[in-house]
Amino acid sequence: MSKLRFAFLGATNYSKELLLFLIENGLEPTMIFSIPEEFDISYSEKKVKNINYADLKSIAKEYKIDYYEVNSSDKKLNDYNEIIKNKNLDLLLVLGWYYMIPKKIRELTTYGAWGIHASLLPKYAGGAPLNWAIINGEKETGVTLFRMEDGVDDGDIIAQKSYSIEYEDTIKEVYVKATDASKKILNKVLHNINNVVFKAQNKKNIEVYPQRKPEDGEIDFSKTSIELYNFIRAQSSPYPGAFIRTIDGKKIIIEKVRIEN
Repeated sequence: MSKLRFAFLGATNYSKELLLFLIENGLEPTMIFSIPEEFDISYSEKKVKNINYADLKSIAKEYKIDYYEVNSSDKKLNDYNEIIKNKNLDLLLVLGWYYMIPKKIRELTTYGAWGIHASLLPKYAGGAPLNWAIINGEKETGVTLFRMEDGVDDGDIIAQKSYSIEYEDTIKEVYVKATDASKKILNKVLHNINNVVFKAQNKKNIEVYPQRKPEDGEIDFSKTSIELYNFIRAQSSPYPGAFIRTIDGKKIIIEKVRIEN
């Protein structure tokens, strides 16, 4: 096929690593969309800070790729409707993004909008899938490349890749595994996009989990030892961390823990 024309949407270190990987493997986007480090989101009245933020503007500048920013109180994706339409794109590739992709934007491209969700859908749809999987003591998870629709991670599945969660893995190690699995899927599928087969999800089986905020990291000592162990390792660096509150109003962050009999 001729060169794939796609827009890349991302705003995290995960986005940055995958963007550079794609460029190195001959898949350079036609345009890049990103989100500011502090941005508006539905669950907060104030702007929230992206603790996993990555600057994609510098990459766009280095490779002479058109760059645009989106923030729900200022520039929305819909505001770029004509610009996207005029690029005659094959695809919107959404990797490390925080907003829904409107249907009228998805329909401006040949293949729609594709995203990678860090779970084996229909399990762990919604927010913070890696954190929730570790908190719940899962021994396996994976990543899913899927076609976006109007619901939460409920579109047709394109490809999946699983990997193990070892007992001593923290969120950092699992994050690396998710990134590596994502690279393998993208490299294989995007170089063979004409042969893609879409598999519909049974929407009745989709498990939607909520987003997690820093204050959700407070430790509940009514939990068992293994529940606390999983809770702590699921939120360690580079995340804000599990914590206890002290009588003088401070937080003690628990970065690592072990269980002794």
